[in-house]
Amino acid sequence: MFLMHKPSGDIVEVMDLEALFDPFRIEVEGRFHAGEEMQDPTGFRKSDMLFLSGEHMPRCWVDPHYKERRI
Repeated sequence: MFLMHKPSGDIVEVMDLEALFDPFRIEVEGRFHAGEEMQDPTGFRKSDMLFLSGEHMPRCWVDPHYKERRI
């Protein structure tokens, strides 16, 4: 899956989708898709990622307490 890295605006290929969907994980492994050579995988904070459309990730992917009621 491809997401956008907010600080740089570059596209990131997420390598571990299970980590992306797990709300208890704050970081995912991915690699930038910029330049001519394939980049080495590195860790990215999920809070620094957006969908390519600019939308934020679903709360159930980033907040372990998403089922709790907000008051």
